[in-house]
Amino acid sequence: MKITDLKAQPGVEPTVVAPQPSLVKNQFPETDLPFYRKLGRTDLTVSCLGLGGGGHISSEDTLYAFDQGINYFFYSSDLHHFLYSSMADALRKLCGRKSSVREKVVLATVTYVLKSPESVLSALLDQMADLRMDYIDVFFWGWIGSKDNQAIQDCLGVSNDLRGPNSIFQRQIERWFGTCERMKKMGLVRYIGASFHDLDLAQQWMHSPLLDVVMVRHNVAHRTAQKKVFANVDADDPQRPGIVTFKSAGMMGSLWEPPAGLPKGCWVPEVSDLYRYSLSQNCVDIALTGMRNRQEVDAAIEGIKKGKLTAQELDYLNLYGDLHRNRVKINEIPTERLLLSHSKSLR
Repeated sequence: MKITDLKAQPGVEPTVVAPQPSLVKNQFPETDLPFYRKLGRTDLTVSCLGLGGGGHISSEDTLYAFDQGINYFFYSSDLHHFLYSSMADALRKLCGRKSSVREKVVLATVTYVLKSPESVLSALLDQMADLRMDYIDVFFWGWIGSKDNQAIQDCLGVSNDLRGPNSIFQRQIERWFGTCERMKKMGLVRYIGASFHDLDLAQQWMHSPLLDVVMVRHNVAHRTAQKKVFANVDADDPQRPGIVTFKSAGMMGSLWEPPAGLPKGCWVPEVSDLYRYSLSQNCVDIALTGMRNRQEVDAAIEGIKKGKLTAQELDYLNLYGDLHRNRVKINEIPTERLLLSHSKSLR
């Protein structure tokens, strides 16, 4: 029986579920950096570029991003809500109860300010009311820092009560918003994620069966995740967690701006190259972006089509990041490790 054949429940809006179509109208070239991939051990197929609302992108341009093939969206309803609110109408259209494309979208939501299992219900209520959706694909516990060891242990302890069909939290939400067939099928929350600012905690929890997706900061100037997280994941392990990076283009400064002392003519990476840097690392599934408009969407997608960075490019960008952090002086770098903007090694 198809979902669309099920009879509507009294007092509940009928859902219209589209058949499983291809993810996107336009085709992406086959490269060593596939645009779509499986998110770790989940059954979610995601675009390697994710779109969050931190850049205050409009709903019109959020829908444009979806039309261009981006299907992973990240939304916060508490911290930064003003920035994220401009994309909310698009997410209501893509993920709301009347959406005909819901099963083509991967919606990740997060709570940053609530760090106890007792308070998660209020965050879920806010998100359900805000986006008028049926279910969340990945629910993140956000901003896990060095003082949150006990908090994340307590929060992940309720993972099995939160995710999957007929969970305790699902039944509570249904009392408020009504029963719908999509929620019955998917559950209120399909998978659990955590956004770690403490990479030692990320390393400790990343293989827990209670945690499906790990999100960590990573860029050319902040590479600790490569040693503490990415290096500890086996690309051939079908049970590995999904990995999402954020702040690829910078946190304290703009990494697409050349660092002081970089010789004239040296390669200055574009923002899309900075996304490629994270996506060229072991087992990174998604680089979460804060793109601000459709022009940045187009530029990012065009950059991804170039494929992974070469070993020479990665080495150069490591040095470039070290210059940004003042870890190295330009006169300490052998000239043969510098890449010119017109170098044939750059694609």
